Amino acid sequence: MSDNSVRAATETTFDPRAFRRALGNFATGVTVVTAATASGRKVGVTANSFNSVSLDPPLVLWSIDKRSNSHEVFEEASHFAVNVLAADQVYLSNNFARPKEDRFAEIEYESGEGGSPLFADCSARFHCEKYQQVDGGDHWIMIGKVLAFDDFGRSPLLYHQGVYSMVLPHTRMTQRDESQSPSSDFQGSLSHNLYYLMTQAVRAYQSSYQPRQLSTGLRTSEARMLMVLESDAGLSVNDLLREVAMPVREIDEAVANLKRKGLVNDDDNRVRLTAAGIEQAEDLWTIAREQQDKVFAEFSEEQIDTFKTVLKQLISNC
Repeated sequence: MSDNSVRAATETTFDPRAFRRALGNFATGVTVVTAATASGRKVGVTANSFNSVSLDPPLVLWSIDKRSNSHEVFEEASHFAVNVLAADQVYLSNNFARPKEDRFAEIEYESGEGGSPLFADCSARFHCEKYQQVDGGDHWIMIGKVLAFDDFGRSPLLYHQGVYSMVLPHTRMTQRDESQSPSSDFQGSLSHNLYYLMTQAVRAYQSSYQPRQLSTGLRTSEARMLMVLESDAGLSVNDLLREVAMPVREIDEAVANLKRKGLVNDDDNRVRLTAAGIEQAEDLWTIAREQQDKVFAEFSEEQIDTFKTVLKQLISNC
């Protein structure tokens, strides 16, 4: 039997579902690739096949099922855009992955190169000129030349073994050096300065907590606002100023972003959580509780209660 015959026999014995599960072990990001024709017909598809090809020239690729109704537009369009989704944009991934008559209904976007729709609050966006289409079995491999890109630095949405996931730092990268003596961090008068010790404690606490919070795809200001609103019927701007300790400009921007994501509304000049906002706030509080339990696991309830009393007294006195 020839090598080609052996190869063909192997290919036909694959269980497609098992093959898909094996491929699912490779975690990927999630993108929505969009394009528009000169006549204004728009398409968008969710794809996790996005990858880089070349730096010079700057080329990227993704693939689309040959049976897809959207391929006709991608073939006709001169450009396409790759929207790399942030961790809190599951709704966009689901919206463009499911059959719908108009996938852009009630979705805010702006037009990029060639009219390709671009979404706000992504992790990154790539504006591409169509470069080449390659036959790839039951898919077309679409290669684009990157004309411009936007890097927003937001934590990306991941896809692994058929479910959405988020980025978290590896535990080995966040552990302290166990060989380091705790007292060696503080020298001389610093070891007795309470302000210095408090600031160092906050920094140590945030080093592992903040990455987990950011992995939700929310900015720190947005997460803080959702957590403050969780148990309130609604807060005015003045209330928010007092509770979140952020400038008015940051508050206004956070409210606008959260409104666009459907997490809050501001009827009657009071900011309130929507049903989706309540769910997101509960996720944030879960992260906060898990972090607190982990950090204070070695202390007794009496020690923790004393610590809380000291902190509350400091807050009321300062």
